[in-house]
Amino acid sequence: DAALGTNIVAAIVAFADLTLGDAVAPVLEAHLAASQSRFRGIRHSTTWDASGALRSDAERGLMADGAFRKGFAWLKKFNLSFDAWLYQPQLMELANLAQAFPEVTMILNHIGAPLGVGPYAGKRDEVFQVWSRGIAQVARCPNVVVKLGGVGSVRSGYDWHERKIHPASSEVAATLQPFFEWCIDQFGGDRCKVVGNF
Repeated sequence: DAALGTNIVAAIVAFADLTLGDAVAPVLEAHLAASQSRFRGIRHSTTWDASGALRSDAERGLMADGAFRKGFAWLKKFNLSFDAWLYQPQLMELANLAQAFPEVTMILNHIGAPLGVGPYAGKRDEVFQVWSRGIAQVARCPNVVVKLGGVGSVRSGYDWHERKIHPASSEVAATLQPFFEWCIDQFGGDRCKVVGNF
C-alpha cells in the first residue's frame, strides 16, 4: 500500500520457458510490462534424476541444451536473474551454465537438493561427499548465490514427518549444520541467503 509506505511485493521471480529460445523474449517483455518494474528473474525447474524415485520436471541435460541456452541469453539482455532448482547430481551442470553466462546472477535453490530417497537412501555420507564437491564447483562461480533452506523435505530422506513426536529444533539444527556450514564456507556469508519455505 503506497499510502502506508509499504511495498508488499518488492520483487517477483516468475516462470518463463527458456526452451523457447529466442521466442522467450516477448514472454519476458510481458512480465516486465505487467510487473510495474518488480520482475527480477525467472525460476525454471531443471530437476531430473534417472532413478525414477524423484519427480523430474525436465529432460536430462536441459541446462546444456541449445534452445535452453538461447533462451537463457535473454536473461542477460534484460538483466534478469535465474533461480536454479535442480537435484544434487546436477550441480556440475549448473557450474557449467554459470561459467557460460558469468553476467547472469544465479540463485541455487535448496542448497542444491542433497538427496536421500531411492538409490540415495541410507547413503548420507556418500551423498554428502558428492554434494559437497558439487557445491564447491558451483561456489567457484562468482555469479552464483545459494539459498540456505528447503532441505528437510521428503526428498532429503529424513523421517521427521513420520514420527509420532516431531524432532526437536536442536536435532534438526545438528542434522543440517554440516550442509549449511559447508555452503557458508564455500560461498562466503555475503553469497548465502537464509530462506523459509513453509
